[in-house]
This record gives sequence, structure tokens and C-alpha cells, in this order.
Amino acid sequence: MKKTFLTSITLIWATAAAAHSPLESTVPVNEAVVEEVPSEIVLDFKGNVRLTRVTLTHAAHEADLDLDGFNGFVSDYTIPMQSMGAGTYQIEWRGLGDDGHTMNGTFSFTVEE
Repeated sequence: MKKTFLTSITLIWATAAAAHSPLESTVPVNEAVVEEVPSEIVLDFKGNVRLTRVTLTHAAHEADLDLDGFNGFVSDYTIPMQSMGAGTYQIEWRGLGDDGHTMNGTFSFTVEE
């Protein structure tokens, strides 16, 4: 099951990279192992993007992250998040490139406290 999950993540990541304003980097980086839960995540896109939804999944919990502070199209997002403890966090995002194309992607990281 873990291998299937990692393969799915890789395919989604590759799809996002082919977009018109690809996701260049994240903090934490995709598949990172960190010692404490970050207070925020960072998504850095190659071009301007308007995120429409960012969802955090941890164990059986899912929460939409707050995008209210962002207006219009920007290339860098710093989004606050709350700790749900140790374990794997998956971030799924959706948005529009400034050329009107829909975009989406996923990245994950693991917290080992």
C-alpha cells in the first residue's frame, strides 16, 4: 500500500510540474521528515497562481487551510497551519494559473517528534 501511495504522489507531482505555472518548491520539501510540526507551509510557484483550495490531511483528519489573506494571483504563498501531532501530513492544492488553466498537486511530509 505504501508503494502505491508513493507512486500516486509521484504521478500527481509530475502532473503539477507540467502545468503552465508549476510548483517550484515547498517548505517543508516534498517527502521531508521533520522533527516538529511547522506553523506554516510555503508554496512557491514559477508564475502567478490563484489558489482556490488547500487541504491538509493527517491520519483520519482533513482540514481546509485558510486562504482569506490572499487576493489575486501571486507566485508565493505562506499559509498558516495547526499541529495535528506526529505522522504524515499531505497537502493537496488547487488553483488557476494567470493564463486561466486549472492546476492541482499534492505534496507530503512526515513529522517525527
